[in-house]
Amino acid sequence: MVDRMDYNYIDGSTVRKAETAPVRRTPPGPAPQRAHRAQPRRTARGRRQVRVAPMNIGYIAVVVCALAVTCVVLISYIGLQSAITGHINNISRLESELNDLKLSNDELYTKIMSSVDLEEIKRIAVNELGMKYAKEGQVITYSGEGSDYVRQYSDIPE
Repeated sequence: MVDRMDYNYIDGSTVRKAETAPVRRTPPGPAPQRAHRAQPRRTARGRRQVRVAPMNIGYIAVVVCALAVTCVVLISYIGLQSAITGHINNISRLESELNDLKLSNDELYTKIMSSVDLEEIKRIAVNELGMKYAKEGQVITYSGEGSDYVRQYSDIPE
């Protein structure tokens, strides 16, 4: 069996006020001087309320300077990011152009090499221009150590 003392039953449509602690009243007069630090205090409803220290000119100046420095840094960062993106796009475009030029160059080289008839060149050189093959003692070999070209300061003896 359920004991009736365990349940609170309110009869009617109005709610009774809960018992609250009496509100402390401060006597009228000058308020005591306190230090400028934030101290919690209780309001009439029991919530904690934090007193805010007054802002002075120095505090506001520091906050404004910090905000200005932050804005300058962020704007510089966005500018650098934009410049990097532009350089990357330019590099990609130039690489694409280089690849196209290399492909075109290779195609032209293949086309030129396939159109050259070495037998025709040999025939013209020997028959029309009077060129002859070199004999065994006429070929001089030269080893150019570390140099890309050879300078000739005098005629080659016959």
